Formats: sequence, C-alpha cells, structure tokens
Amino acid sequence: MDVLIIKNSPNEGPGNILPFLIMRNLEYHIIEAYTSQKIEIPDDCRFLIVLGGPMGVYEMEDYPFLKTVAFTIEDALTKHIKVLGICLGAQLFAHVLGSRVYKGPYEELGWCGIELSEKGLSDSCFKKFKNSKDKTMVFQWHGDTFDLPKGCTLLASSTHFPHQAFKYETSYAVQFHPEVTPDLIRNWSIGREDIDIIENDTENYYMDYWHKAWLFYDAFFSNE
Repeated sequence: MDVLIIKNSPNEGPGNILPFLIMRNLEYHIIEAYTSQKIEIPDDCRFLIVLGGPMGVYEMEDYPFLKTVAFTIEDALTKHIKVLGICLGAQLFAHVLGSRVYKGPYEELGWCGIELSEKGLSDSCFKKFKNSKDKTMVFQWHGDTFDLPKGCTLLASSTHFPHQAFKYETSYAVQFHPEVTPDLIRNWSIGREDIDIIENDTENYYMDYWHKAWLFYDAFFSNE
C-alpha cells in the first residue's frame, strides 16, 4: 500500500488526488479518522496525506481524534514517510513541529491569490503552482493560521495569511486545497450568499488550477 489518506471530516475527501493515484497505479487506503480510535501506518506506506476539516487544532479536547492524527503525522516523519498536509492537515503538521495554531484575521474562502517565495519558485514540487503573473489563484477554505515551524522553508504567502505553505525535509503543508473538484466546491458553497461568485470563479480558474495540482502530485509522488 503506497498512500495512506486521512479524512478529518465526511465532507472533505481526497477529490482529484484519487484519479491521479489510480492513473499512476499507486495503491491507497482512506481512513476516516473521526470514526477511528487508532490509526496504524502500514509498513509499506510511502506517503501520508492529511486532509482538511472544520475544526481547529486548538479544539483537540472536543475532537480527541485530532490527537491521534497528530501522532500519526509525527510517526510518519519519524519513519521518513513523505507527508502532505492540506488545510487542517497543514495546521496539524505545524502543531506537530511545535508551532502555534490560531484563528486568523478573517476567513479566507473561495478563490484567492498567493505569492510564491523565492524558495517556492525554485522548489522542485511547489514551483508547479507558479503563475505567469505575480499572484497564483488557489482555492481557500480556512480561517485558522499558524506560525512557521522552525527548520521549515516558507513557500508561499497571501496578504493576510503570511504562512500559506511550507516544506519540511521532503514533506509539504498547504493552507489551500489543491484536491478540490467543482463538485466539492459546489457542496461546500451551498447556502452562501457568494455562491454565484465562487462558481463563476471556478469556471475561470479551475482547469488551470487542476493542471497545476496534477503537476505538483507528479513531483510529490515521485521516488525522489
């Protein structure tokens, strides 16, 4: 089994990651952490993906399964398994590395621009997200943020969230959601007053975004 995927919420699945794994003949297993009291990393696992969720890292007493997920990330790093933390997964990653996770200045929802750092522009995986313009449009759905962990490389920032992505050894953490599909975006946006804006932006940005995400996966899931 090549890839272990941890879901922290029923509504936040692996999205467009699955067709990539299937096309690359990578075996995967999905664990719904919110229903599991124990998570074991198989001996032959090479990659760990930790997805998003609506809860905060600082709410571990209310959502004790998050402690198990945090321990799993720590265990994966000890075993030199490559980790990809997305949104809550990125915040848990930062927590494991000793950083503070807290509420941001506001919620960053929908399509937003990020700027890649010099390290981000030269990184073998992350540079796949670069745009020909100054800002790269990504899909965001978070309100929390974190301090950059010690020993990590900052890869991207936005105006109000300076720590959008970081690299630790061969692992990555991103606040945004490369895994989204139009259906996931639509489901998350139901009932919002700005749903028409989000759907219109999705039509404009998604295909290019999906292409960038695919290139990122291709580099991340390599043997390097």
